[in-house]
Amino acid sequence: MTAVEFLKENLKNENLIKHSFVVGAIMEGLADRLGEDKEKWKECGILHDIDYEKINGDFFQHGLVAEKMLKDFGAKEDIIKAVKVHNRRLGFNPETNIEKAICIADSLSGLLAASVLVLPSKNVADLKTKSVLKKFKEKSFASGVNREAILQCKEFFGLEIEDFISLGILSMQKNPGEL
Repeated sequence: MTAVEFLKENLKNENLIKHSFVVGAIMEGLADRLGEDKEKWKECGILHDIDYEKINGDFFQHGLVAEKMLKDFGAKEDIIKAVKVHNRRLGFNPETNIEKAICIADSLSGLLAASVLVLPSKNVADLKTKSVLKKFKEKSFASGVNREAILQCKEFFGLEIEDFISLGILSMQKNPGEL
């Protein structure tokens, strides 16, 4: 079974599935930029919310339930740990590059998705870095997005916010069929 098949077996909400694909695309783009394993990082992004419909809103279980699910699935240990660590409510600090990447990619995906939805075309092909950066500065826009996590792109990988947003947009544009 592939990661996509496992995702679709465990998530039924189309928006969650799309979110997972967006995070996977951003992770793949980051891996490419950093010289990491693109397939592994994309899989991590795709699977990062695998337990979302099983935790029944108990976000202190998010990542812990996924850990067992991913072990049963046969995912690699570093993916399992990154998925667990990405839920900051659990108090883990990201240590490895894949753990750091999933934390910032998850947050960026929310900002980018919201930015696409306010475009007249609602098409990722029309999304521009400058407009996303402007929305980023508007605290009321996509208010649930963890902007501090997005800004960690500089601390974690030396990426300026503009570069990270551009990378996210390009990553999404390379995978329009999934999104």
